[in-house]
Amino acid sequence: MARKPHPAELVEDWPNVVSDDARVEAARLLAVALRDAMAGRSAREVGRRCGLSRTPILGILTGETWPDLQTIVRLEDGLGVPLWPDFDPATRERVAG
Repeated sequence: MARKPHPAELVEDWPNVVSDDARVEAARLLAVALRDAMAGRSAREVGRRCGLSRTPILGILTGETWPDLQTIVRLEDGLGVPLWPDFDPATRERVAG
């Protein structure tokens, strides 16, 4: 069975370029939201706050891993902000919330 490509392997200039693939775009928008929510804190510091190691945080930020639901919930709870992107898969634009 072939290895599933990481999000960053499926879009140029991760996470700065919009992807045509809805799965990749959701991962990209999540990475951008996480980066913003970290507000200059280290992955280690955010991990301690969220009950995670720094590895999944760095993996999301660099697009080297597909974020799982448990990790997203821990990050949202620990940081006190929603991270899951609201976007229209057809247009890849954020939906006003």
